[in-house]
Amino acid sequence: MQSKPVTVGDVTFANDRPFVLISGPCQIESREHALSVAAALAAATRAAGVPFVFKASYDKANRTSLKGARGVGIEAGLAILAEVRATFGCPVLTDVHDVEQTRRAGAVVDILQIPAFLCRQTDLLIAAGETGACVNVKKGQFLAPWDMANVADKIASTGNERILLCDRGTSFGYGALVTDFRGLPTMAETGYPVVFDATHSVQEPGGRGTSTGGKRAFAPALARAALAVGCAAVFAEAHDDPDSAPSDGPNMLPLAWIPDFLADLVAADRVGKGRHLAAAF
Repeated sequence: MQSKPVTVGDVTFANDRPFVLISGPCQIESREHALSVAAALAAATRAAGVPFVFKASYDKANRTSLKGARGVGIEAGLAILAEVRATFGCPVLTDVHDVEQTRRAGAVVDILQIPAFLCRQTDLLIAAGETGACVNVKKGQFLAPWDMANVADKIASTGNERILLCDRGTSFGYGALVTDFRGLPTMAETGYPVVFDATHSVQEPGGRGTSTGGKRAFAPALARAALAVGCAAVFAEAHDDPDSAPSDGPNMLPLAWIPDFLADLVAADRVGKGRHLAAAF
């Protein structure tokens, strides 16, 4: 299967190239917070020699409870993301939830992310493709990895093949997820770059009754395993104080972990791409 590298600014995603880190807080909490987290991540990735994409959501539309904080909204959020990109020179990524959001965000950000629960919404996928932006699609927890070929085809029907396919775990009974690492090379058979979402893979959906739980301690091990199998990027949300974060705190990585996290991932990536990539992909 021929690989289809995807270039976004100075960053290239490919299953046979050094991995990219996609990271940032779950949601945009304020301009100051987003810039502070971006500064820490930009410095850490620069020191490790790892390409970096900043991620943050202006609206967390899929919350366990109506009481959950959702973010700053699309207008303020897109302005903050544009400032992050201008300040740190990194591509920026955010979620979209409907066709109108997709068109607005696609004019500002570099990568549009389709949330897992929306990965089969045809109109949304086509609208994202029509923007010409790179599109990162989270595989639904309910979807088989081979079914992502159909998802990619919907986007590619617009003529846009700047597509990333992201695994974020599979439903395993109630309130639990499991990662099947066979899914990474299976999705890579499409030729598109594959992303592994380490922090959402350790979620416990609804695990706290009115909010999602999780076990962040497992995220580094899962990320290393994904790179040993081989993938183009690791998605790992990070926060200066995750236990106080308004969403996804239990699975986000503390910023203090990031330098060691990156060092371990660089080592795993070298093993995975040196020994396994030619055979797996």
